[in-house]
Amino acid sequence: MLPAHFNRTGRPLLWAHRGASADAPENTLAAFSLALAQGADGVELDAQRCASGETVVIHDESLARTTGLTAPVTGVSYSVIRTLDAGAWKSAQFRGERIPLLAEVLEAFPRLVNVELKCERADDRGLTAEVVRVVRAARAEDRVLLSSFNLACLWRARSMAPAIPRALLFEAEQRWILRSALAPLLGACAMHPERVLATPERVSRWRRRGYSVACWTVDDPEAAARLHQSGVNGIFTNVPALMRGRWPAPP
Repeated sequence: MLPAHFNRTGRPLLWAHRGASADAPENTLAAFSLALAQGADGVELDAQRCASGETVVIHDESLARTTGLTAPVTGVSYSVIRTLDAGAWKSAQFRGERIPLLAEVLEAFPRLVNVELKCERADDRGLTAEVVRVVRAARAEDRVLLSSFNLACLWRARSMAPAIPRALLFEAEQRWILRSALAPLLGACAMHPERVLATPERVSRWRRRGYSVACWTVDDPEAAARLHQSGVNGIFTNVPALMRGRWPAPP
């Protein structure tokens, strides 16, 4: 299970997926700020290393979709990335929003943060070490949850920083039964399945084995209600304002 201090409200956690990404440009300070204003308990973000070694917050391997620069994140230095407009693609009102550093997010938002380690390539060993360094520098070990689809990445996280909790991500297409069976070796305390995998039986099984369960990505209130009845500990959503109005309140 997640450490007790991660959830003092008594209700399932509401995580804002890339921030309030339905209303603001994903993975920006604007999206994270809006998410917390809309009642999210914490924010989820994606971490990658750029060419100059810094950990930047962006989902795609390419900068094209959110900034217009057709280049891989790993091939561009932060001195260039910090000049790119990561907000105008969403709306003119967000023109000038930048791709933030992970360190900036942790400093600006002293709340719960789920950092997804985007370990997609063989040379990602440095990402885990850099994220751990940034989290420790921010003294945020007690409010950061590390998650990844990449088993090797989570293994490295366990070796480097066993005190920072870890979650295993998986989706329907993957061999999720085998992956979930490996969770104990990774020291994972949480399962983050695609929502279609979160049947009442599986959620019950995972929770009996001591795991917290949070599903992604849930933007439909009826689906959220079904998941709550299934016993999940949280959901990831792009619409925290909508879900806050429908997600269970503390008893």
